[in-house]
Amino acid sequence: MVQQVTEFDTADDLDFYPESDGKPMAENTIQFRWIVLIKEGLEIFFASVLDVFVAGDLLWYPVRGNKYIKCAPDAMVVFGRPKGDRGAYVQHREGNVAPQVVFEVLSPGNRSAEMKRKFNFYQKYGVEEYYIYDPIKNNLQGWLRSNRILKPIANINNWTSPRLKIKFVLTPATLEIYEPNGEKFLTPVELKQETILERQQRQQAEQLAQLERQQRLQAEQQAQLERQQRELERQARLDAVRQLLQMGLSVEQVAQALSLTIEEVQQIR
Repeated sequence: MVQQVTEFDTADDLDFYPESDGKPMAENTIQFRWIVLIKEGLEIFFASVLDVFVAGDLLWYPVRGNKYIKCAPDAMVVFGRPKGDRGAYVQHREGNVAPQVVFEVLSPGNRSAEMKRKFNFYQKYGVEEYYIYDPIKNNLQGWLRSNRILKPIANINNWTSPRLKIKFVLTPATLEIYEPNGEKFLTPVELKQETILERQQRQQAEQLAQLERQQRLQAEQQAQLERQQRELERQARLDAVRQLLQMGLSVEQVAQALSLTIEEVQQIR
């Protein structure tokens, strides 16, 4: 059962705001891969923070009662709103909290007029940070709100988002995104490979620990055998000393016969 996380004014309100604009989420595999990486990376990063909502390609309706004013960012983050499934982000149902951070991933089909419209939308309706990444050109752009205006981020490489606390690093080949602890945002394939590697490392560590336990056990068993052997040898010397002394040999003769010192024979005696 889907958890309900927003409130509705009337039953009709449920159907007033369409959940789809009829447009595809992505136009090619590269764009889709980047949308998934950013959205899921943010989802994982904020997994333990209950009042941060992350979504991808979800229609956002900022104006109450107007279903025509809308936009679907490729990824968006809303602080102060609970997690949970939604058909759309209808702002007046969400305590009138606007998404603070949005991402767009470009494809060859994106037109300048469309991107200008989106920029104006995000600026007008309260976005604090706006990022556009072009994976084909490996180009990242960002804007940060100052008062009522989104202003360009001059030095975007190695930039740390004030809201998200994640770091953007542009290498010569691609964009890398890092959590504050230095962990990189990974694709599902990379996450799977990392999981497999971690499992293999755990198995190897367990096998090594088991081998060390076996070696310790063998060492303990060997030490026990050596103690038993020494005890047998000691008992044999005792018996031999006593037998030779009973046969009438002197202490000196017994010591010489058994390669012992006179003091050792006297102690046994």
